Amino acid sequence: MEPALLRAFCDLVHEKAGITLTESKEPLITARLAKRLRALGLTDERQYLNVLEGPAGDDELVHFLDAISTNFTSFFREPDHFEHVTAQVGAWLSEGRRKFRFWSVAASSGEEPYTLAIVLAEAFAGRDIDYRILGTDISTRVLALAREATYTEAQIERVPGPLRHRYFARKTKAGAGGGTYQVVPALRERTTLARLNLAAPPFPMSGPMDIVLCRNVMIYFDQPVRQALVVEIERIMAPGGLLMIGHSETLNGIRTGLRPVQASTFQKPASSEQRRMPAQRAAAGR
Repeated sequence: MEPALLRAFCDLVHEKAGITLTESKEPLITARLAKRLRALGLTDERQYLNVLEGPAGDDELVHFLDAISTNFTSFFREPDHFEHVTAQVGAWLSEGRRKFRFWSVAASSGEEPYTLAIVLAEAFAGRDIDYRILGTDISTRVLALAREATYTEAQIERVPGPLRHRYFARKTKAGAGGGTYQVVPALRERTTLARLNLAAPPFPMSGPMDIVLCRNVMIYFDQPVRQALVVEIERIMAPGGLLMIGHSETLNGIRTGLRPVQASTFQKPASSEQRRMPAQRAAAGR
């Protein structure tokens, strides 16, 4: 692909989704664009760029971003986060709380929000609790997979055996691929899935969210997009709520009131703490 054309696609991805791609990603970009060229009966990338920039560009943009975006996930990925969820929810329950809201920011094909659903079902077992999980992603393709909530035996192998039997129902019999399993309705009914462009705040939901999982997605964004995203997440979080990011990510250089509580986990100060902060800053400046 000629450099100017490649740069145009990279710029478009950044403008529309906040994802930073460089010329080193040319093989990946070319391979993924080829799928859309075949679908539209086009012969080269220049024709496809003309479609994106033309009258039908808004409709095709969704397919374009679906093709370009990277979606890697698994059940119980970075499991210490889910151990912290269990501990924090237990503490809130002991305080008498009975209503909770959770957000999986980059839900992909559903493994993360359904892992969260499993963990919460275990924590809330036998209790009358009002809780909901929101899962969002920019890709309509992976959201369709998440709504189907059907996974192969290999995909659910990291789910502990007792939980696998409790929260997955066999959908197809074992064959060469080992059969498929679907998340049980009780968990799917607690989970809402919606398309969301993380590079386009403000977001439509008002929150407050008690725990936000924004893991392994900011690595694809540049600093201004990360800054805007964290500000928006902080706005939506409940006082005392938690933000969990990927272990390979950092909030270094991000202006935020969130404070670290353990590796890759941050907490929004409670309301009383937020009221003290301006006075503390003023005292520090004297």
